[in-house]
Amino acid sequence: MSDRYQAFTKNPIGKLLVKNLGLPDPAELERWEEGSPLVAGTVVLGGRGRLHDQLGAQLDGLGVAHTRELAEGQRAKGLVFDATGLTSSADLIALQQFFTPLLRRLESCARVVVLGTPPEQLRAGERVAQRALEGFTRSLGKEIGKGSTVQLVYVAEGAEAAVDSTLAFLLSPKSAYVSGQVVRVGVHGSKSAPAVDWQRPLAGKIAIVTGASRGIGEQIARVLHRDGAVILGIDVPQATGDLQSVMNELNGESLTLDITHADAPQRIAHHVKEKHGAVDIVVHNAGITRDKKLANMAEDRWSSVIAVNLTAPELITRALLEADAINDNGRIIGVASIAGIAGNVGQTNYAASKAGVIGFVDSLADELERGITINAVAPGFIITQMTAAVPFATREVGQRLNAMSQGGLPVDVAETIAWYASPASTAVNGNVVRVCGQMMLGA
Repeated sequence: MSDRYQAFTKNPIGKLLVKNLGLPDPAELERWEEGSPLVAGTVVLGGRGRLHDQLGAQLDGLGVAHTRELAEGQRAKGLVFDATGLTSSADLIALQQFFTPLLRRLESCARVVVLGTPPEQLRAGERVAQRALEGFTRSLGKEIGKGSTVQLVYVAEGAEAAVDSTLAFLLSPKSAYVSGQVVRVGVHGSKSAPAVDWQRPLAGKIAIVTGASRGIGEQIARVLHRDGAVILGIDVPQATGDLQSVMNELNGESLTLDITHADAPQRIAHHVKEKHGAVDIVVHNAGITRDKKLANMAEDRWSSVIAVNLTAPELITRALLEADAINDNGRIIGVASIAGIAGNVGQTNYAASKAGVIGFVDSLADELERGITINAVAPGFIITQMTAAVPFATREVGQRLNAMSQGGLPVDVAETIAWYASPASTAVNGNVVRVCGQMMLGA
């Protein structure tokens, strides 16, 4: 689905108006294509903390070219700064000293990653310095431009070797619409991760995707299949034709049922046990909206949204865990929303359900065993058939109010979920990452 405004900014008249009127100028985002390298360029490493000695070897393992000093005339595709050694506010000058000379030498759609230590694990002075990294990265994300992104990754002590999958995602075009995020690695649960084939990290894995017949759910199924997973797609009986069509194309399996029915969780668990024994990935994507201001909202509008978006994922997860139908090192992934973080007019029911998904992640992150993790994505304005029906003016404003001045694509959500789903992401647990191009307001 095309972005008419973005196309307009590329013609001569559009370029002139953008320049003279200061209008948003969305860059063409690079997205990863199968068979491409993770990073098409050189990453510059900086900082001297506890990750310093191993970062080079980790990037070598990912096939990423790197250096600690750019040659004259050379440009960088990424910057990685180890800020774990910053222990006081005075040390923060190291950020300016590293980044200022390099920011004008970045290629378009570059990636910036700052690595820190979770503040809650530190003493007072060190905590101040590490917490400051959040303001730095979020602000840099809003000024860097040219389709580039900036992230902060807090790496727990002892989890230094488990950061590979996160670097692979955040340094690559797979994270095209993710910026200004704070990711925690090794804070909850396991701190070790198996080696994987970075081209097909999900080979031999089985993934459940609810709401898989179209839109974001279909794209999630396609990306997980691309990465090697066998897909069990679930959707309502009304979507049987579309679901079967997608699953046939992916050599997957269809299961049609209403996930809000009382016996749906047990039926899903029984199906998994009978056909597969257990699954490796569970993506709770199915969701609905029934918008109305609360003063005018009928009870069924409220109840149906909560039932589909929140209660069903809770009950399905519980049934799968009780049936021992999720393998060791399994993945549970929820789909929240920026509405659940910032709120939205006419969506008290939807926002409550999506904030509840975040609570669902918080509640289970420290409870799961056998290396099973739980995380969530929180999409912002994603261009789908549903958003295409939004009134033109509202749609245009919604797409521009982020650091990238454009809407995201379903594949952006799917790539973030694939990062969570990787066996190498064992130490990525309890996170909620916004896929929103870094919203300017509200979150």
